[in-house]
Amino acid sequence: MKIAVCVKQIPDPATPYQLDPETHLVMRPAEQVLDDTDRYGIEVALQLAAATDGTVVLVSMGPAGNLQGIRQALAMGADQAVVVSDPLLQGSGALVTARVLAAAIVREAVDLVIAGTESTDGYTGIVPQQIAEILGLPALTFARKVEHIDGKLRVERQTASGYDVVTSPLPALVSVTSGAVEPRYPTFKGIMQAKQKPVDQPTCADLGIDPGSVGLGGSGQSITAVRPAPARTAGTKIHDEGEAYLEIVKLLEQAKVI
Repeated sequence: MKIAVCVKQIPDPATPYQLDPETHLVMRPAEQVLDDTDRYGIEVALQLAAATDGTVVLVSMGPAGNLQGIRQALAMGADQAVVVSDPLLQGSGALVTARVLAAAIVREAVDLVIAGTESTDGYTGIVPQQIAEILGLPALTFARKVEHIDGKLRVERQTASGYDVVTSPLPALVSVTSGAVEPRYPTFKGIMQAKQKPVDQPTCADLGIDPGSVGLGGSGQSITAVRPAPARTAGTKIHDEGEAYLEIVKLLEQAKVI
């Protein structure tokens, strides 16, 4: 079984970043890290690949940079990577991202697509479902456990009150929740091997994607201005001498809550 895992390189959250003064978009550094939420999807894919004598290909979109984040994922055990890196993609929204990733996945002819529920720098939470719709695949979302049994997938789908058991034929798409598995740590051998694993970097043209359908324009959005969030005020301190609740009632009345 060949498995594609959608992953994303993001600026290191511990490092301050800047916005482009003209486009107001994030100026992504060359050194980016693997989004932590993607490690769970990679681990699930590696376990399924081991059980089915399969392979794992990483699929990503965004500036390739020095591929630090992709190499981190390859060091975990993935076999290869595809990074769609094209300046035209800057500012692309969720739907454009899904279309680009879907185009890259089709070219790889995979049996299963695995993704996280959402990235930690975008938080849209809709890209996996959009990819499934574009590819015409069943979408098994919020999976906390994934098994391959008799040629089918069996998924425990996390819900607010517990979980549902869902089965599906292949091919399919599964989005994995954080904490579903314990991601492995790359070994020294894995880190060294990651440097030699193939990383394809196609452009929009290579995937047959219309340049006018991507970026801010293709996403139907624009950023007109960016300004700092207002500083928090100190607030009002109420010294309770037994009747502080009366002050709270006054505030609620002013807010027309009561």
